Amino acid sequence: MGLGNVWHWVVPLLIVFLLFGRGKISDVMGDFAKGINSFKKGLADGDAPAPPPAQVTHTPPVTAPADEVRR
Repeated sequence: MGLGNVWHWVVPLLIVFLLFGRGKISDVMGDFAKGINSFKKGLADGDAPAPPPAQVTHTPPVTAPADEVRR
């Protein structure tokens, strides 16, 4: 009844092999391995330092003199 019973593992694995066959399972596992390698490569590329942000100069807004605003 527990997880140690061999038949609990054999029956689902047999069904998977019957549905997918040996070739498709090896293809899926190969694609899975390629995905993991690509993920690791992406993490390694992400460690590169980012370029510094561009320098932006701030100019104060142009305002009209106070006597012109009241008109």
